[in-house]
Amino acid sequence: GEDKNFLKKKIVCEGTNSCLFVGAYFCTNKLINSFKIIICLTFEKWVCANIILLLREENTVPFMVRYRKEMINHLDADAVRDVQIVYEDSLAKKTNSVIQTLKKDGVLTPELEKTMRSCRSTDELDHVYSPYKKGSKLTKARRAKALGLEAAASALINAPQTLDLSTWVQPATQGLSSLKEVTTGVEHILADMIAKDPETLTYTALKEKEQDKSVLRCYDNSCVTVCFSRRNVCISFMHVCVQTLAINRGESLKILTVKVNIPDRVKSDFTWWCVNNRWRPKSMAKEEHKAIIMNAVDDSYKRLILPFLTRSYRTKLTSAAEKESIAMFVRNLRQRLLVCPVRGCVIMGVDPGFRHGCKLAILSPTSQIIHTDVLYLHNAGQQREAEKLRHLMTKYSCTKVVIGNGTACRETETFFADLIARRFFHPLDVSYCITNEAGASIYSVSPEAVKEMPDLDPNLRSAVSIGRRVQDPLGELVKIDPKHLGIGTYQHDVSAGALKAALEGVVQECVSFVGVDINICSEILMRHVAGLNAGRARNITEWREQNGPFTNREQLKLVKGMGPKSYQQCAGFIRIDPQTLVKSSPQPAATVTGKAATKKCKGKTGVKTADSLNPLDQTCIHPESYSVAQRFLSLVDGSVDQIGSAVLKHCVESKIKTNSVEELARVVDSTPETLKIIIDGLTQPPGFDIRQNFGQPDFKRGIVSISDLQPGTVLTGRVDNTTLFGSFVDIGVGRSGLIHKSKITLDKLPVSQRRRSLALGPGERVEVRVLNVDSQRGRISLDLIRVLQ
Repeated sequence: GEDKNFLKKKIVCEGTNSCLFVGAYFCTNKLINSFKIIICLTFEKWVCANIILLLREENTVPFMVRYRKEMINHLDADAVRDVQIVYEDSLAKKTNSVIQTLKKDGVLTPELEKTMRSCRSTDELDHVYSPYKKGSKLTKARRAKALGLEAAASALINAPQTLDLSTWVQPATQGLSSLKEVTTGVEHILADMIAKDPETLTYTALKEKEQDKSVLRCYDNSCVTVCFSRRNVCISFMHVCVQTLAINRGESLKILTVKVNIPDRVKSDFTWWCVNNRWRPKSMAKEEHKAIIMNAVDDSYKRLILPFLTRSYRTKLTSAAEKESIAMFVRNLRQRLLVCPVRGCVIMGVDPGFRHGCKLAILSPTSQIIHTDVLYLHNAGQQREAEKLRHLMTKYSCTKVVIGNGTACRETETFFADLIARRFFHPLDVSYCITNEAGASIYSVSPEAVKEMPDLDPNLRSAVSIGRRVQDPLGELVKIDPKHLGIGTYQHDVSAGALKAALEGVVQECVSFVGVDINICSEILMRHVAGLNAGRARNITEWREQNGPFTNREQLKLVKGMGPKSYQQCAGFIRIDPQTLVKSSPQPAATVTGKAATKKCKGKTGVKTADSLNPLDQTCIHPESYSVAQRFLSLVDGSVDQIGSAVLKHCVESKIKTNSVEELARVVDSTPETLKIIIDGLTQPPGFDIRQNFGQPDFKRGIVSISDLQPGTVLTGRVDNTTLFGSFVDIGVGRSGLIHKSKITLDKLPVSQRRRSLALGPGERVEVRVLNVDSQRGRISLDLIRVLQ
């Protein structure tokens, strides 16, 4: 708009060959009354501008990624989230906060404000601000300024020929009783000026980038070489990330003492530049004046700049390591949540145990609890317990068993495998799988579990959770704090706030993209839909209980707290399935009128909505595009009653063959991106689930022992967890094998997965070769052959 002036410049991102676009907004808009610097890796400025605009309009990341693709240039959720983080935690925001604090404390000067606004990073800002923080000691420079020596320091640089330091000696004044004290005070002021000068800090940063490497030395007789140049930083980037987090932990536990060794040539180059360039007197100066400047430069480097460089190195290493670790958590969690659900069968969840027995929970195909029990499969009387188990399996026609991977998992697996081998459950064809039970015990005693299963013993709740993790992984795992799912490494060594925000963003993304059936989904699952929160989810549940099932998306507007923006953000991710609508309503759906709903709903009187079913409500098409969808249906001679049918799919495909999507979009007055979503929504079969493109848990009937493995054996398995140093693969022997990161090379990966550290994620099927087996320590080393598509 007219109130925006874009400034741009390109700088080189340390450690990569990519360019950063730095856009500075100067807005008169009341919402943003100060400039914000947004840094976006390899993004064009119009993309940054659109993302910022969408964020200011309170759009969620899932909504932007699905329904505003053309505005964000088809960026994925991770990329948009990166922009959001930088935007919300911008340098300008912190700068303004610091300036306001200094102004309140009465220590802000025009020169100090100018210096702070010139800072290029939060490290520089902290460096300038540190002497003024509450509780910090009065610096040497501030003490000298308090004695009135600031004018002398300024004259030494600007007009040294007029300066006579002896005139500043005042015997009556405390601290300036000799020429030496005056000289020392001037040196302290100059040292402070040098250390906080934007041009000096810029030069220091440039010299820092020119260094090939620095050594991060740990005083336990070991050291880590850390490369910073663009040529070297990516060579062992992942190794450095792992080491950095480990070193930080060791230091915090006082096991290690860490020091950054900066080459001496950095000091010599810096000193020469200061004395002969930036801080050279503007006119002829006496030798004693030059000596003062030299001492000030030396003091500034040793006392102020060197600690700043050390903190900067450590901050950069830690920041990069945390970002990589969080990215690993994000990737692992996304793939764990999007595992394809096992539907249409009765499942038995087993929480294995020795002394207290194995807890069982038999679940219906819709995850309803049919029966719970405790069997002592590893004590005396195994045959009696086996007979009881067969009776339960036969009675409820249960053919799938899900065993948690905790204590007694291996023994329980052996027990079931032996019964299956003896055809003990005949005529049932029984198979089993092992699933990660991390977090199940924590969830079993949580308020959510108590509310959901109030009359069930906590131990039996764990068995229910284990079974549901296979029936509906997304619906069950959202009930558990992602940090308890065992999906990464160093979770306690990264920023808790950044990790929580990233993981919550991924949960919202997954839940939204999969979609929820508003009439049967749990309140916990509903909380994670884009545009909703705990309060709105609770209000939707209450409305559903009071008025019966929702018959269309429009009725969401009747719910308390559901404003236009909330409705816009969540509507496209909510489904109204006619089949579940009939099952969940004891009366015909048409009897739930908008008028009646209005009377019963809290705080939403006078809102008019339709009460009839709309077939488009069961698709991913957003209500804002319904008119476009109707025009497109008319164009292909179809109707909404044919959604998901083979007939309509054939009509759409025929039309696309004769006309491109771009041409059709112009005809229906829409964008190609929106039309593609409409085409998907119209042609996908009823009940379509994007998770069907992801792998299911592997059910098996027999086991392989670790003693059966030999170097060179080729196996298939499924990735169980990915860390910064490699991936753990479940190969069905009771112990996960490790593919070290050095064995995950680009030539073994599909093109779409050739990204650093994120090559493999939980749930992916791989073909591996055994390299080494250590039976005593239970360690298996694997080599990756290929990723199975």
